[in-house]
This record gives sequence, structure tokens and C-alpha cells, in this order.
Amino acid sequence: MAIIPSLPLAEDIETRAVLKKLARAHQSLAELKGVAASMPNQSILVSTLSLQEAKDSSEIENIITTHDDIYRSDNASRHFITLAAKEVHNYAAALRAGFEQVKKTGLLTLNDILTIQAGIEENRAGFRKLPGTALKNDQTGETIYTPPQHPDDIATLMGNLETFINQTDLCDWDPLTRMAVIHHQFESIHPFYDGNGRTGRVINILYLVQQGLLDTPVLYLSRYINQHKADYYRLLQAVRDTGQWEAWLLFILEGVEQTATQTTTLIAGIKNLMQQVKHRLRSERPKIYSQDLINNLFRHPYTKIEFVAGELQVTRKTAAKYLDELVTIGLLSKHKLGKDNYYLNEGLYLLLQNVSRQAST
Repeated sequence: MAIIPSLPLAEDIETRAVLKKLARAHQSLAELKGVAASMPNQSILVSTLSLQEAKDSSEIENIITTHDDIYRSDNASRHFITLAAKEVHNYAAALRAGFEQVKKTGLLTLNDILTIQAGIEENRAGFRKLPGTALKNDQTGETIYTPPQHPDDIATLMGNLETFINQTDLCDWDPLTRMAVIHHQFESIHPFYDGNGRTGRVINILYLVQQGLLDTPVLYLSRYINQHKADYYRLLQAVRDTGQWEAWLLFILEGVEQTATQTTTLIAGIKNLMQQVKHRLRSERPKIYSQDLINNLFRHPYTKIEFVAGELQVTRKTAAKYLDELVTIGLLSKHKLGKDNYYLNEGLYLLLQNVSRQAST
């Protein structure tokens, strides 16, 4: 069984290579923060990108779904096309709720972490109390790692982690180094029966927000982890086996740099597309133009009459008229699925699809 050290660690893990990589990761993050701040309504990004992050994070746990199933599902009414789509929506909702909490308090507490995991898993089992948890190789069934088993040990380690997350004066490591160590520590403690990986990846994003490196939880880190899943698990275990941190830190920092750059490009694309739609709507259908309508079209690639009626506070008849007008001028396409009509913002859908395709190549 693993013996997990308390944080902060005694040794200095910020090698010369790590310090060089930190500079590049910070530059990419600053550019992402800037382009996100230039969006007139950042809540649109939280809605749209949290679902992307949720899809990729869930795929790491072999919960596979399609963009269509995700967008045709509706978390507000708890209507889901598939069980996998429901899991993705649960993750996105837990991420958004965690973000609101961190924004309000400036802290990331054990209670917040418990709430995030409960939202993802839809249960309140809390930290593990029974022995028997072990991480196994999917192919061979061989035990790769046995986390702490006794509930007192889990409680002590999680209490130490909470202190380390919220008291930045405990060591002089860079916030991104701390994030990588926090993630490794959390996954090594493995405090829950289920949902550890996804909860740990939500903590990553919320920690960046807590530290002021992002204003909104828009970093797509799960996409990079998914793309390099074998390396991710190998390097996690290598630190446990050898205590050598450099390769793990470089891996996470490369992920921050790459995904920040990709997400900056995506947000710039969304912003540009919003401007195009805005100009066309103003010139071709000025009577129905409103910023609220534009925002609705960009919260998700699909919208529905109920979404527009609710957000714009108009009748169903008026909402349907708006959407059909947008179809007429080619800004949306209309799709009947079952009893419902869905209206697809094809430009946004293609932008998000392209990001996913680039990630898988």
C-alpha cells in the first residue's frame, strides 16, 4: 500500500527544465484569459466549453458519447438522450456549480470537493470508508496501485490537501507547479469509490480560477489528457514509484500550454462567428434582433423553442417565429427529432467538431 507524503514536499521539484516550461505555459494561459475576457458575455463560454470539457473528461473514463447526444439532451429538464450524455451533463453542471462557489468564497474546500463528486456521481457516499479499493490494469487485471485504505488516513491526507490548496504561503512553488502536485496527490489518495478522475480534473480548472490565472473555467485540459492517456497514467505511477517529479510536471505544463493555445483559437473563432451572426441579424431581420437572442444561439450549438421562450421571456409562438426566421435566412438549420424541433447553429457546431477532430489526430 502506498505511503503518501504530506504537502508541501521537502524537496525542490522546480528544475531548470520545469522553470522554462512554466514561463511558456503562463504566457499561453495569459493569452487565453485575455481573449476570454474580450467576450461580451463570458457565461456563454462557461456553458459551451464546460460541455466540451465534460465530454473529454468523461471519455478518459470510457464514458463515450457524441456531440449530437449531448446537445440534444437538456440538463434543466433532466431529459437525456443516453446515459453517457447524462454523465457528461452531470459533470458540466458540477463544474459550473464549483466555479460559482470558488468565485464567491475564493476557497476550494473539502466540502466543495465532496459536492463536486456528489454532483458527478449523483450520490453522497463521501470519502471511502471500506477497504478493498485498488487500481488495476484493464487488460491484465494486475494491481498497479493500492491507495490508502483506512478512512482516518484518507481524512488526514485530504485535510492536508485542503490546507495546501488554500494556503499559498506554505511553499514558494509556482501556482501551475502546485496544480500539478495537487492533481497527483488527489489521484493518489483516490478518496472516493467512484468519480476520482473526473473530480480531480474539475479541481484542476477551479484551482486555476482560484489562483487568478483564469476568470472562467475554460481550459480544455481533459482533451490533452485524453489524447495522451497512456502517458498520463504511466507518469502518475512513475512519481509514486520513484519520487521523480520532473517528467510529470513537464507533461502537465505541456498540457496547459497546448490546450490554452487551442482554446484561445476556439474562443476567437466563436467571437468572430458571433459578430458575423450579429451583423446579419441586424441587417436582415432587425425586428427580431436582440443580444439575448444572439447569446441563446451561442450557449449551445442546438437550441429549442423552450430555451428561447425561457431566456427571452417571450411566448412559445414568438420564440418559434424567431427561430423560423433565422432558418429562413440560413443562420440556423431545423431538425425534427422525435416530438421536438431542434435548431442547429451549424457554424458553432463545426467549430467545436473541428476542435475535437484536431484533438484526436
